[in-house]
Amino acid sequence: MNALKAFAAGFFATLVFHQGLFALLHAAGKAPRAAYSMEPTAPLHVPGVLSLAFWGGVWGILLWLVLQSAQGSAYWILAVVLGAIAPSAVALLIVFPLKGQPVGGGWKPEILVGALLLNGAWGFGVALFCRLFRATTRS
Repeated sequence: MNALKAFAAGFFATLVFHQGLFALLHAAGKAPRAAYSMEPTAPLHVPGVLSLAFWGGVWGILLWLVLQSAQGSAYWILAVVLGAIAPSAVALLIVFPLKGQPVGGGWKPEILVGALLLNGAWGFGVALFCRLFRATTRS
């Protein structure tokens, strides 16, 4: 598997797993806004969901670098745990303040738990897509 496939795994995991769970949470009244936002984001004014999926692809490469040597259940556990923690920490501690939001989302439990759930689902999706993409290239 290569970095391009890892990027695609992260991109599609964002659209299917991260945003899919977000849509379910919103439908259940547990998320304040709808998934798959088409609102333009700065600075390029692309739809928010595409910006999110792009960064999911970048994170997918990083997660793939860690996962490629993992075997068995460790592969899946590592994907979910690292997927939950690393992007959540960066979003809460760096991205939120850059966007004028409070550090850690104000440390509200629903924001912290939501970030961990969404990004953990994303990590699982990356692992699944990486396996699928690798399986399709074997002869």
